Amino acid sequence: MIRFGIVGFGLHAVKRLMPGFAQSENCTVTAISRLDPEKARQSADQFGIPLAFDAIAELCGSNQVDAVFVASPDALHLPDVLQAIEYGKPVLCEKPMAMNSEEARRMVTAARDAGVLLGVAQVFRFEQSTRRFRERITAGDIGCPLLARAEFCYEGLSHPRRWVNDPELACGGPIADVGVHCIDTLRFVLQDEAMKVSTLAFDDEASQPFECAAFLTLDFARGTLASIAVSTRTEYRTVLEIVGDEGTLTDYDGLNVERPLTIEYRRGTSSDVLDRQEVSNQLAYALQVDAFAAAIEKGGEFEIPGEEGLRNQLILDTAYLSMRTGCTESVPTD
Repeated sequence: MIRFGIVGFGLHAVKRLMPGFAQSENCTVTAISRLDPEKARQSADQFGIPLAFDAIAELCGSNQVDAVFVASPDALHLPDVLQAIEYGKPVLCEKPMAMNSEEARRMVTAARDAGVLLGVAQVFRFEQSTRRFRERITAGDIGCPLLARAEFCYEGLSHPRRWVNDPELACGGPIADVGVHCIDTLRFVLQDEAMKVSTLAFDDEASQPFECAAFLTLDFARGTLASIAVSTRTEYRTVLEIVGDEGTLTDYDGLNVERPLTIEYRRGTSSDVLDRQEVSNQLAYALQVDAFAAAIEKGGEFEIPGEEGLRNQLILDTAYLSMRTGCTESVPTD
């Protein structure tokens, strides 16, 4: 049983991480940290967690903690990950990995130099629906992927994660917050790399200096042209669709872990759905931590190593560069 300490025990930990740990087979949470010691103790008592700290070093140094899950705001990922690495603790970091690719690269280098396992929590790779997309594309069910689209929208004005609107703490607006999920999912199901990015975005008084909606186009190395739409001004919506020269896969609720969803398959130019497959993604968070625990116990690689987070961060950096320049920009290869 791998004992985790969660750094930055906020809304995400309460809503997503703790239910995931409760469903996991080989993980438990033995410690948490929050800046406010009283809130840390209250949260620990609420979930029956033995240890509560207000100092990350104390959590990382505890002999009751085997691995660290960094769930703090984006700007704190770098110091929190480096702290865990300093103590030799395997560390799983929430997305987006950092504020920019240079920070992400520092994490990857530090982990490699120290021989410490570093993973990125791109949880949608553990969805049953996402993996089914990848399997069917690999099997050739839709032929050569030509077009792809991913959408992730939610109502952000009333969202309780207030720090996501703070430029001192957040990497960006919805491009960084949920667009990174779309980017990573497309990379995963297509098994391909984005080479160029073009971004259109707009903001409003409440979102500034961040964007509140954006549309990205990504040119993939093997020729797939992808679109990503994100917004914090609309109802919750997560669409995933891949169009090939022989068929189409569509899921109108693809990046969702709360309820069952349906993958639709169409063949050729027909608009008729040939088959529908209902799947559940409710175990995604449990599968994620169990996979990280297995990597620790077996001394192997985690499915989403730090290098994958760095690659996503390079695409994010390029998307924001394109937003500023108004031009299509190339994603750095390093």
